Amino acid sequence: MNHLEQQLDYPLGDTLPTQGGTLEVAPGVRWIRMALPFALDHINLWLLADEIDGQAGWTVVDCCISADAAKDQWEAIFASQLGGLPILRVIVTHMHPDHIGLAHWLCARWNAPLWVSGTDYFVAAHNIQHSSGNGGTSAAAFFQQHGLSDPQALAKISARSGYYAAMVPALPASFHRLMDGQTVKIGGRDWLCISGYGHAPEHIALYCADTHTLIGGDMVLPRISTNVSVFDVEPESNPLQQFLDSIDKFAALPADTLTLPSHGKPFRGLHTRIQQLHDHHRDHLGRVMAAARQQPCSAADILPVLFRRVLDLHQTTFAMGEAVAHLHKLWVDGYLQRARGADGVLRFGPTARGLARADTRALEASDALPVSA
Repeated sequence: MNHLEQQLDYPLGDTLPTQGGTLEVAPGVRWIRMALPFALDHINLWLLADEIDGQAGWTVVDCCISADAAKDQWEAIFASQLGGLPILRVIVTHMHPDHIGLAHWLCARWNAPLWVSGTDYFVAAHNIQHSSGNGGTSAAAFFQQHGLSDPQALAKISARSGYYAAMVPALPASFHRLMDGQTVKIGGRDWLCISGYGHAPEHIALYCADTHTLIGGDMVLPRISTNVSVFDVEPESNPLQQFLDSIDKFAALPADTLTLPSHGKPFRGLHTRIQQLHDHHRDHLGRVMAAARQQPCSAADILPVLFRRVLDLHQTTFAMGEAVAHLHKLWVDGYLQRARGADGVLRFGPTARGLARADTRALEASDALPVSA
């Protein structure tokens, strides 16, 4: 456990659900933990006791990727954890494959509707049909203009045209739209929808005031910082600002809120974690600014500034997107200016405002480098 985690409270300690089993973490809320074939090796899913139109059953929150191993784990849960009751509804926090990948299968398996934000439903549908983000020729060209030059890496990225569809092969033909401020009745309790941006197009977290429980999805993770990236489909975006603004919405929740994250363990200390995330990104912005003062930098130049470990190709695509996100925030805030070199690469150097901040530590301070533009 790192020093930041030590500032959080893990009420279940090191206890985890068994494979094919569940663990009750709040009234009517059961925790499922499924394996993922990535460096981030698991996802947390949630099973909520429910009743719809007089029918008792369960609501599922998030699904895992479409893979036989995940289906097998679900079948074990169906056999042993549902008490003979059906799945009534499938809620998806956002459109990333580990969250929505098996939505089509779960919904068909139980004749249950999908509930998700409209933006994420349609972006997921787009990504199934068109390569976007982490693979395809457009992604390779985008990363190349931001300084990624390794021919083998670019060729592999270009060839990954079916990356998303391999894990999200289909969607249900219809859905129920979730929106910020909407209240969803689950098991007789009201769950408030809280939208978040920067990590996904329109992420929906769910908060139950009766039990002070937040199903936070990927917006507030206890051990790692949520990936915030610029990708080819929205090349001029400023997702880091969107993310920082979004996590501040959770600061209004009670201090004793139990946060159920999509990765890591349930924790209390939501306000502390929000501040840790602000501090983390402010530190990264300060380091990016210090590097850009030395010489104009591309996103590829910034990778060793932000990431001290060796990255594989899968991690590099996310890291490139995150490097662009940090550069874009400084660019939009007026600390950096952007220019395209004769080689076609975009590089960022300091503006007069950026040069005036001669002390890197001052850039890391909230009054010198605000997290809100």
